[in-house]
Amino acid sequence: MAITLYKEKAPVRGVLFDVDGVILDTERLYSRFWMEACHFFGFPMTKEQSLQMRSLNKTAGQEKFHELFGPKADYTTIRLKRIELMDAFIAKEGVAAKEGIFALLDALDQRGIPCAITSSSPRQRLACYLTPLNLYHRFQKVVTGYDVPKGKPEPDIYLRGAAELGLPPGVCLALEDSPAGILSAYRAGCLPVLIPDQDCPGADTLSLLYAKADALADVIALLD
Repeated sequence: MAITLYKEKAPVRGVLFDVDGVILDTERLYSRFWMEACHFFGFPMTKEQSLQMRSLNKTAGQEKFHELFGPKADYTTIRLKRIELMDAFIAKEGVAAKEGIFALLDALDQRGIPCAITSSSPRQRLACYLTPLNLYHRFQKVVTGYDVPKGKPEPDIYLRGAAELGLPPGVCLALEDSPAGILSAYRAGCLPVLIPDQDCPGADTLSLLYAKADALADVIALLD
C-alpha cells in the first residue's frame, strides 16, 4: 500500500468520488458485459477495448464505439443490452464495495471534510447499488452525468460537485480510476487522484495527476 504525490501537497477541504471502480467493484462487470453485449451482436470486443469505454458520456461513448467498430455498430442498442445483462447479474449476485471505502469515509467524518459522489451513472442506479451497502447516505451530495450539460471527460460534473459542496475545485480531491475521469477532474481544476482498478495508467494520464494511490485507505494520508 502506498501513495505517490506528483505535485506539491495542497490543503484538502472536500473529496469528490467516482463510483464504479472507486467505491464499488463494478468496473470488471462493465468490462465483462460490454464484451458479452458486443459479442451478442457480432462485434468481438476485447478486454482492452472494453476498458476504453470507462466513464465516457453517451456522446463520447458513441464516438469511441464507432472508432472501434465503425458507424454500423449500433451503440445505443448494444449499450442497452450491456445494461440488461449487467443488471440481471447484479440482481442475482449483488455488488461489492471496494476495500478501504469505510475507513476513508470515517476519516473524512473525523476531520469534518465533506464529500460528494460525481458519477456518470444515473442517480437511481447509484441509490440501488449503494444503499444496501450502507454507503449512499455517507455522501453529502450526489451529482450524476445526467445533472450536467456534458459528462466525463468534460469538466462539468466535477465543477458541479465542488459547487454543491460550496468549495472551489482546487481544494477538492477527485478520486478516479479511469483516464476519462482523471481528464474531467483535471479540466475542472480539482486535485486528481488515480486509484488504478483494471489497468495501469499511461503517461498521458500520469501527467495530469495530483497523486496516485494503491488503495482507498492510502488517500487518508492526503487529508492532513
